[in-house]
Amino acid sequence: MTHHEGDIGPAHSLPLRGRARDLTALDEMLSHAATGRGGARVIVGGPGLGKTALLDAAARSATGFHVLRASGTPAESALPYAGLHQLLLPLGELTERIPERHRASLLPLLDPAVDVAPPDTLALHAALHALLVTAAAERPMLCCVDAAHDLDRASLDALVFTARRSDAAPLALLFTADLGGTDTAETLADVPIQHLGPVDDDAAHRILTDRIGPAIPPELTSSVLDIAEGNPLALTELATRVTPAQLSGIDPPPSTLPADSRLCRAVRLRLAELPAATALLVRLAAIDERLDVSTVDNMAMTLALDDAARIGALVVAGDTVRLANGVPRDAVLATMTAAERRQAHRLLADAAEPTDHVRWLWHRASCATAPAPALATELDTAAELARQAQRHGDAAAASERAATLSGSDADRARRLLTAAADHWASGHPHRARTALRRARPLTSHGPATTLAGEIELRSGNPAAAAADLLSTAHQLSRADTGLVATTFLLAGEASCVAGDDDRYCATALDVTRWRELHRQPATRLVLEHFVAMSATFNGHHAKAANPLHSVVRLGDEIADPTAKTLASQAAFTLGDAAATRDLALQAVACAHASGDLARVPWALVYAAMAAVLSGEHAPAITSALDGLRLAESLGQPNCVVDHLTILAMLAALRGDRETTRLRLDDAASGVVERGLGRPGSLASWAAACADLAADRPADALHRFRRMSAGPTWSFSPIRVMATPHYVEAAVRCGKQRDAANAVTHFERWANTTGGQARVALAHRCRGLLTDHPGESEEHFTEAIRLHRSAGASYDLAYTELLLASRLRRHRKPRQAREILIEAAQVFDDLDAHRWRDHARRELRACGYPVDRPSDGASSELTPQQGRIAELVAEGATNREIAATLFISHRTVDHHLRNIFERLNIRSRVELAALYR
Repeated sequence: MTHHEGDIGPAHSLPLRGRARDLTALDEMLSHAATGRGGARVIVGGPGLGKTALLDAAARSATGFHVLRASGTPAESALPYAGLHQLLLPLGELTERIPERHRASLLPLLDPAVDVAPPDTLALHAALHALLVTAAAERPMLCCVDAAHDLDRASLDALVFTARRSDAAPLALLFTADLGGTDTAETLADVPIQHLGPVDDDAAHRILTDRIGPAIPPELTSSVLDIAEGNPLALTELATRVTPAQLSGIDPPPSTLPADSRLCRAVRLRLAELPAATALLVRLAAIDERLDVSTVDNMAMTLALDDAARIGALVVAGDTVRLANGVPRDAVLATMTAAERRQAHRLLADAAEPTDHVRWLWHRASCATAPAPALATELDTAAELARQAQRHGDAAAASERAATLSGSDADRARRLLTAAADHWASGHPHRARTALRRARPLTSHGPATTLAGEIELRSGNPAAAAADLLSTAHQLSRADTGLVATTFLLAGEASCVAGDDDRYCATALDVTRWRELHRQPATRLVLEHFVAMSATFNGHHAKAANPLHSVVRLGDEIADPTAKTLASQAAFTLGDAAATRDLALQAVACAHASGDLARVPWALVYAAMAAVLSGEHAPAITSALDGLRLAESLGQPNCVVDHLTILAMLAALRGDRETTRLRLDDAASGVVERGLGRPGSLASWAAACADLAADRPADALHRFRRMSAGPTWSFSPIRVMATPHYVEAAVRCGKQRDAANAVTHFERWANTTGGQARVALAHRCRGLLTDHPGESEEHFTEAIRLHRSAGASYDLAYTELLLASRLRRHRKPRQAREILIEAAQVFDDLDAHRWRDHARRELRACGYPVDRPSDGASSELTPQQGRIAELVAEGATNREIAATLFISHRTVDHHLRNIFERLNIRSRVELAALYR
């Protein structure tokens, strides 16, 4: 089979990392085809994204299918029916089984030497359809057409004709294409499209380790990932060219794609096929990542922009023109010489808007070929203006260019450190690491290693970050108390994320020796936080109380996002949900006001956890989804995993086992590969809760025991917080003694610093443990009273459900009914349908008639149902809704049925009409 230059060749040349969802979508299409519900799909993506590899993987997975292959090539694109001839050769004898009129139409394609007049278009298309349907009747058929954009138009038209009619036969057609030309795009317009984008950092890192091995220096990884921008072919080509000296750290890592790489050759060929003005504009967009539409207008290139957008090379987002997703910037830049780049900068400087001084100055400076200290100083001013406007990407570009024009190493290092901080704030951790690597030989400045440690904490291995940050803290000058405090703080947080309690407590001892930290409120807060949390980790809850309250008070006074997030964590440890949420949202507001968005995902972890503590599941989901999306955009995968595990916990508490599994699967690779102990413990807890909801207490108990089996799963605060569910699992498995030991530790925390909501849970545990009916009911009743007082609605309903089950078994159905009615309503309000249905079953067992809700009672939707209804009204499919809300498509189906029932409607059309 011939492969197009822009694709990546045989499947074995690239691991299909990061394409699990794409493969699943194709597997579903093949499964439907195998049962007679055929279909078609076009895989679309830029050069090097793996279209051919995905096509080959689909062909390999089509077990029991007859697979036909064809591939477009420029050399045959002008030969009518060349593609069909290639595709149909294996089916020659089957033509005997189709009607004579169709066989006559196909004969010239199967044997061009036959002297027969070519059939009319409709007859040929119908004959092709008949042949493929006939073949598929004996054995399901998959037609794989690679590089459909280079297939001859006659063949493509005929195949699309069949694709439109494949739904009633065991027939699947799969195309790959670059929809750059209008003809190809129009021809394939009716075929569903599956877009391939860049792979994420986790998948990219796995591609590198597949090629190079696990021992890759962080700087090399960061540089390669930054250059490749998630393009699998770029990753594999860079990996194959890594030298032993680069791998050992002797030589610097690569700084660009090799100009002779396959990806660069593919991009060069694609650009050569474009009109000159369109190709130039694509190169200008690669030079300037924030190219304005007004600048394009000033260059009189509006028509070129329209053309580039139409073929999918450029995207206009608001007032900004950027390369389309999947168009590798580095490969485009590699097609340009140094002189061509300088000329491009001159064009952009001449066309820049007068009001955009930063961009004009940056382009002007990029034309310089020698150090220019005065120009570098101007760039410093421009960078500060961009930073104040929260345009950190522009600020980083200005500072990096200023560094190249600096007259001294000290100035160059200072500007590179500033650029690194701005890259980090703008969501480009790899670029930040690259700037830090360039600065490191020029300075021994502490901020460089502290920032590197923070980046590693949020996007790399937190255990490695903790070690580096501790080493840095010990080397810093005692006079720089602010930097010392920040470095220790990040080291402690890294130990927490890694789940290393011992290292955190050792760090706390180090911090107490730095008495200078007492001088300023912000540094005093750090000291108090270490004292409080280390005491909590060691189970000395009475010693933790005063420092925890001190941290909350200081955090409320200090207008700094980090201080407020630490205070939010302290409030959560104290069990004060309201203060936790208030301080977390204050941290978010402070971060937005200062333009320090990198702090927001961390703060939103505690905003979500506060809502979980108070049983407000809808705000918890909103905070976790907001944090997840922002962490993804900022390049903070460890925070992404934090939020995924919180979302998994929320799904588990609602009894939605499938969504729990989906979210935990998304988080699993990050937990294992980067050693994320804290989210790993939360993931185990969530999975155990899902097991309990599925009536599998033994599985839940096994998961809880894993949380204590080793350092990766032993983050003690989460292990202690999970005690109520552990007790439930143990009691249901007849392990009362183990449960009683756990409750003793939990009560010690709850009665000192755990807060009223946790004292209520301690009473619930005692109610589960005792066999004496009167004593059990007394504990449950006190738990319910405390739940109400704390406003913990979910825990209130769950405790009521447990108590009602006992009351019914003790032959007190009337008391059980009164409790169950409220529990069922609370679970319904929280979208916890699994537990709502359980409560209703208990009600029926108590002799209470449970009817469907009346129309009047069903007029309002739960928050989750309301969000799904809005997305449906906007035209989203069930799978798109599932991806947006990070739930399973089956959960969306379930919600939609309930929405239709509650609103007394029958279709999505009627639902959309209600939202107009």
